[in-house]
Parts: sequence; structure tokens; C-alpha cells
Amino acid sequence: MTALRQKLANNIARLELQTVNNPQLKPAAVAIAITEDDSGAPAFILTRRSGTLRRHSRQWALPGGRLDPGESVVEAALREMEEEIGLYLSPDDLVGRLDDYPTRSGYNISPLVFWAGPGKTLKPNPSEVHALYLVPLEELNRPESPDLIRIPESDRPVIRMAIMNDMVHAPTAALLYQFREVAMHGRMLRVDHFEQPVFAWS
Repeated sequence: MTALRQKLANNIARLELQTVNNPQLKPAAVAIAITEDDSGAPAFILTRRSGTLRRHSRQWALPGGRLDPGESVVEAALREMEEEIGLYLSPDDLVGRLDDYPTRSGYNISPLVFWAGPGKTLKPNPSEVHALYLVPLEELNRPESPDLIRIPESDRPVIRMAIMNDMVHAPTAALLYQFREVAMHGRMLRVDHFEQPVFAWS
């Protein structure tokens, strides 16, 4: 696992980070937290949002949310992991940062990759998280991913990633696709041109 952390960090360090400076978008941060699944395979943490949430309920998501006043993206991601899934990490666990992704719903998402390591006890907050999954990194390499579809509402392709027995849509799919390409395989790729499904626009 130590070698994997170094590989991910080295690959992300090669990315010429693309940030978005748009005051009309609300800044947000999400965490791609790397741990192990029950079999000991490298995995990331994916959640299904609570059905009681006002926006984006029951959608697949990475731990994260809007920045509080004065917070950095790293501070926000760390706080959100604590609040949502009971995972306590520090800035020292940061592996790297991927490109910002502006969303149709008015957010600018900054994805941060963290090294959670094995053996962490996770406690999902039921008011925010319906279910939590440890998804093997190898799931991101499935040949049917990414799946690009067209919708009449946009001239940009909607991106989906096949994960477990479902399809995860953008924005989460776009972030995971860039993580796969950049961090896992060292292929420098942008994803901000990928569209989200209409149900994620509001």
C-alpha cells in the first residue's frame, strides 16, 4: 500500500492543476479517500446520499460539501469526512488535488485525494448518508467505463461510470474518471467538458 500511495502522489503531481475562479459558483470540496476493502484490496469510499436531504438525495457521492467561511478546500474536505462518515484524517494524509469541476447546480467542486489507510472505523451519519461502500480501485478499470451518452438538453456527452451493480453519473463519475486516468494510470486528462444528467442540474 505504501508503494500505491507514492504512485498516486507522483502521478497527481504531474498534473498541471486546473482551477475555476467563478464567484457565481459556491466552492465545495470532496474527498477520494483511499483505504482497503474487507479482502485487503485497495479501495475508495463511496456513499449513497440520504433520502431525507433536500438536494441530490439518494445520489451516489464522495464525502464532501460546501466550504464554510474562511475554510480552505483541504479543511472543508477533512471536516466533511468527519461529519459524514466519521473518518478523522489530517492534512498530512493528503495525496494530491485534481481539477476543479463546475456543476450545473451551482457548485465548483475541488476533488482531494486522501490516504486513509487500512483499519479505519467508519461511522456514517444517517442524516447525510444512506449507505457507505468500500469500492475496490479495480472497479474503476471496468471496460464499460466510462460510458458516454447523449441527451437532448445538451451538446456535451454525459459521463457515467459502471460501479458495483449501478451507474454512477457526473459529477462524481467525472471526478472518479480523472482519478483513474491521472492518479492510477498517469494519463493527464481533463473532465470538465463532461455533462451531468438532468436530474443533477438542480
